Amino acid sequence: DMQMPEMDGLEATRRIRGREASVSGAPRAWIVALTANVSAEDQAACHAAGMDDFLAKPLRMEELRGVVLRAGGSGPVSAEGELGA
Repeated sequence: DMQMPEMDGLEATRRIRGREASVSGAPRAWIVALTANVSAEDQAACHAAGMDDFLAKPLRMEELRGVVLRAGGSGPVSAEGELGA
């Protein structure tokens, strides 16, 4: 979430990416922004920080399904948001 207290999503992403870079062979986490701020500038800031994808609030299941599939998920996402096998 981009509006977390104490540390926003941009800073959290930068720290995660920094840790990943410091560990040889570490898997790369798929990071998705979730925010009510949907401007092109906000999306660019998310990508610049190292996020892989972007979801706007209110969250729509169709958009969540797309993100899960782009992240390498398999099977459909249920109405409850669970990924099927």
